[in-house]
Amino acid sequence: MAFSIEQFRLDGKVAIVTGAGGRGNSIGRAYALGLAKAGAAVVVADINEEGAKAVAEEIAATGAKAIGVRVDITDPSSAQVMVATAKSAFGGVDILVNNAALMAELGHQSIADVPLEDWNRTLDVNLTGALICCQAAIPAMRERGGGRIVNQTSGGAFPAIGIYGIGKLALVGLTTTLAKALGKEGITANAIAPGNVTSDAGKQLVPDDSPFLQFLKMTVASRPQGEPDELVGALLLLCSEAGAWITGQTLHIDGGWVLRP
Repeated sequence: MAFSIEQFRLDGKVAIVTGAGGRGNSIGRAYALGLAKAGAAVVVADINEEGAKAVAEEIAATGAKAIGVRVDITDPSSAQVMVATAKSAFGGVDILVNNAALMAELGHQSIADVPLEDWNRTLDVNLTGALICCQAAIPAMRERGGGRIVNQTSGGAFPAIGIYGIGKLALVGLTTTLAKALGKEGITANAIAPGNVTSDAGKQLVPDDSPFLQFLKMTVASRPQGEPDELVGALLLLCSEAGAWITGQTLHIDGGWVLRP
């Protein structure tokens, strides 16, 4: 089939984006807006229902289709309600973006001293939460004849440093396992690994005077920081027909922070 720019369009598709209720400068919001601009109907999902509905209203104001829903991704019944709401509102589910995660809340804890309750909570949200959402959405994707799963990992997983990096590296393992299990059914599973993004959460974790930011400025091949919108192109590739032959991969969008052969 000859390439067409229309292969990047998502008209008629239904996308769920978790952790998309950040009304400031957030990656989830950028993803939701980008998918809507490409033609998808978007379910903006977040544990903060007010924030989710505000982002959905922002999308709807552009003429695109969107609804905001509350979801606790660690609760299978809540994830099932999220998917049922998507089906009721828009007819199905084609795309799941597992963006919700704990990050800035974790700070910089030494793994040798991390409390077990923090370890369990982080993995519940950042790893098990993604699995729960996948298990809720995959049957709906099968009903549509295929789908796209995109998991948000991190440059901080290569190598994994701290509990956040460990959970995000494990998420890469979930991604490749899903890709292998679902590929014959027309469901792809990929991951995006952002570098240091100047989202509100990113700036909280890595402020302008952070020694880590100075390290990135000296070592990253290109710019050490990027905006949330700079991740959207990769997302659209992985969610659209243009990326139908891509599965089990992690795309590093980081200015050359993580360089892998």
